[in-house]
Amino acid sequence: MEQETRIQEPKNIVWQTRTHEQTAFERRLSMAMERAFADGVDELNALVERLNHDGVRDEQNKAWTVESFRAVMAELGA
Repeated sequence: MEQETRIQEPKNIVWQTRTHEQTAFERRLSMAMERAFADGVDELNALVERLNHDGVRDEQNKAWTVESFRAVMAELGA
Protein backbone atom coordinates (compact mmCIF):
# COMPACT_ATOMS: atom_id res chain seq x y z
CA MET A 1 0.00 0.00 0.00
CA GLU A 2 1.39 3.38 -0.92
CA GLN A 3 2.05 5.99 1.75
CA GLU A 4 -0.45 8.43 0.20
CA THR A 5 -3.34 5.98 0.49
CA ARG A 6 -2.60 5.15 4.14
CA ILE A 7 -2.51 8.76 5.32
CA GLN A 8 -5.91 10.32 5.66
CA GLU A 9 -6.85 13.90 6.28
CA PRO A 10 -7.83 14.50 9.92
CA LYS A 11 -11.52 14.90 10.53
CA ASN A 12 -12.94 17.59 12.75
CA ILE A 13 -15.64 16.34 15.05
CA VAL A 14 -18.34 18.94 15.72
CA TRP A 15 -17.59 19.21 19.43
CA GLN A 16 -13.92 19.84 18.64
CA THR A 17 -14.51 22.82 16.39
CA ARG A 18 -15.48 26.34 17.28
CA THR A 19 -17.18 29.02 15.25
CA HIS A 20 -15.39 31.77 17.18
CA GLU A 21 -12.73 32.44 19.76
CA GLN A 22 -13.88 31.96 23.32
CA THR A 23 -15.33 35.04 24.93
CA ALA A 24 -14.06 36.19 28.33
CA PHE A 25 -17.23 34.70 29.86
CA GLU A 26 -16.69 31.34 28.13
CA ARG A 27 -13.05 31.25 29.27
CA ARG A 28 -13.98 32.04 32.88
CA LEU A 29 -16.71 29.42 32.86
CA SER A 30 -14.62 26.69 31.24
CA MET A 31 -11.68 27.31 33.58
CA ALA A 32 -13.97 27.20 36.63
CA MET A 33 -15.55 23.98 35.37
CA GLU A 34 -12.14 22.40 34.80
CA ARG A 35 -11.08 23.29 38.36
CA ALA A 36 -14.30 21.81 39.74
CA PHE A 37 -13.90 18.60 37.74
CA ALA A 38 -10.26 18.32 38.84
CA ASP A 39 -11.48 18.56 42.45
CA GLY A 40 -13.84 15.63 41.91
CA VAL A 41 -17.10 17.47 41.24
CA ASP A 42 -19.09 15.18 38.96
CA GLU A 43 -22.76 15.96 39.56
CA LEU A 44 -24.68 18.86 38.01
CA ASN A 45 -26.09 20.18 41.29
CA ALA A 46 -22.63 20.13 42.85
CA LEU A 47 -21.14 21.90 39.83
CA VAL A 48 -23.74 24.67 40.00
CA GLU A 49 -23.12 25.04 43.73
CA ARG A 50 -19.37 25.18 43.13
CA LEU A 51 -19.66 27.85 40.44
CA ASN A 52 -21.80 29.98 42.73
CA HIS A 53 -19.48 29.41 45.69
CA ASP A 54 -16.47 30.43 43.58
CA GLY A 55 -18.24 33.60 42.41
CA VAL A 56 -18.47 32.54 38.78
CA ARG A 57 -21.73 34.11 37.61
CA ASP A 58 -23.68 33.89 34.36
CA GLU A 59 -23.44 36.58 31.68
CA GLN A 60 -26.03 38.71 33.48
CA ASN A 61 -23.96 38.43 36.69
CA LYS A 62 -26.64 36.26 38.30
CA ALA A 63 -26.09 33.15 40.37
CA TRP A 64 -26.46 29.89 38.49
CA THR A 65 -29.39 27.53 38.77
CA VAL A 66 -29.46 24.06 37.26
CA GLU A 67 -31.90 25.37 34.66
CA SER A 68 -29.84 28.43 33.73
CA PHE A 69 -26.68 26.31 33.49
CA ARG A 70 -28.41 23.80 31.20
CA ALA A 71 -29.71 26.62 29.00
CA VAL A 72 -26.24 28.15 28.62
CA MET A 73 -24.67 24.76 27.88
CA ALA A 74 -27.32 24.10 25.21
CA GLU A 75 -26.67 27.52 23.67
CA LEU A 76 -22.89 27.13 23.71
CA GLY A 77 -23.18 23.64 22.26
CA ALA A 78 -25.45 24.72 19.41
